[in-house]
Amino acid sequence: MSQNDRNTPLSIDTTKIILDSISDGVFTIDYNWKITSFNRAAEEITGICRQDAIGCHCWDVFRSNMCEQGCALKKTMDQGKPFVSSSAYIINIQQKKIPITASTSLLIDKDGEVLGGVETFRDHSVVEALRKELTGGVRVGDMVSNSSAMKNIFNILPQIAESDSSVLIEGETGTGKELMAKAIHNTSHRKDAPFVAINCGALPDTLLESELFGYKKGAFTHAVKDKPGHFALADTGTIFLDEIADTSPAFQVRLLRVLQEREYTPLGGIAKEQSNVRIIAATNKNLTTMVENKEFRQDLYYRINVIKISLPPLRHRMEDIPYLVDQFISRLNLRRNKMIQGLSPEVLAAFMAHDFPGNIRELENIIEHAFVLCAKEFITMAHLPPSLVAKSGPEAGDNKNPVVAAQIKMITDALKRNNNNRNAAARDLGIHKSTLFRRIKKLGIQL
Repeated sequence: MSQNDRNTPLSIDTTKIILDSISDGVFTIDYNWKITSFNRAAEEITGICRQDAIGCHCWDVFRSNMCEQGCALKKTMDQGKPFVSSSAYIINIQQKKIPITASTSLLIDKDGEVLGGVETFRDHSVVEALRKELTGGVRVGDMVSNSSAMKNIFNILPQIAESDSSVLIEGETGTGKELMAKAIHNTSHRKDAPFVAINCGALPDTLLESELFGYKKGAFTHAVKDKPGHFALADTGTIFLDEIADTSPAFQVRLLRVLQEREYTPLGGIAKEQSNVRIIAATNKNLTTMVENKEFRQDLYYRINVIKISLPPLRHRMEDIPYLVDQFISRLNLRRNKMIQGLSPEVLAAFMAHDFPGNIRELENIIEHAFVLCAKEFITMAHLPPSLVAKSGPEAGDNKNPVVAAQIKMITDALKRNNNNRNAAARDLGIHKSTLFRRIKKLGIQL
């Protein structure tokens, strides 16, 4: 190659080939924030082809949590300096959140004129998945857990989903009973059919029956036309009956007939209609006790209780709090266009010292409350509800290691539940008894 050849600038075609050969996504914008180039890796990461991306505003293509606030490319355009390795995420064409790191700089031509901005971004999905795997958390649908009790449920969930048997989910308010029902549905062969949820305790009998079974024209005043019920709308799918313990004996009789005969009659109708739905029921009450007290029909109880899942309260799975917090923060970052990174150690310690009577729903509400007040990277005690701060006491703000505090609380709670029987507590925690003994000694737990 001659000296003249070496000094010849690369052609546009050659530059395009080079950009399409690298694994990082690269795009450029003009001063109107419209995309002017879009390489092959950017197509693969976003799922959007180059022809559709070029000419669009960058925020319409990437839908990143940085777009409204903290956009690195905007900072580069405003301040005239590059930014390296900003962590964020984008939403691809399949509506999936993709974690990325982004670097930005000005786009300058050979004469030194600024033409716009350029951003390179790297897909960190594999790294993020590996991180979650190494930290031990298990995710099923919208549920995440590292507790032995929840992992035991997750392990048998595929077998439960494969069957068409009725399922009863028991658990305190806020433990995620509907999320569990959705996970069963979405793992089953009925996943492409509707999932319909109804709160049985919120409706009187007549309205509940019309909602579930539908009605015919003239069945009652203002019934001017036929209306299909949830059983018809959820055909071949799943119906989730929440708070089933709050139904009346009269309604329980009618529901029992549907489960036994797989058919029902709409209100005001004559002909029976076939039912091909799977029933998943849930309650925050003890149905066994209610049956013994003749407050719930025994025959219906046995119909819905073919498979029972008992969800533990959050106070029995405190090790899940960091995973749940991470999930809520990621979701709210996307919804509120923020970039909050996590909790301060003092907040985590306060969470570990709290009993969470409202369970996971209470934790989610606390995080949402903090999001309203937090304008920084980390949620601190100042962003928590005053009632939680007051309950936390002075030890919540000290310098104790929150992880150690969490381990102590988890072990002491297990011992209390099992009357200080260490063998039973070890089984409850899903660890070997010798492991429990070592941890008790190491943490200095007094028995």
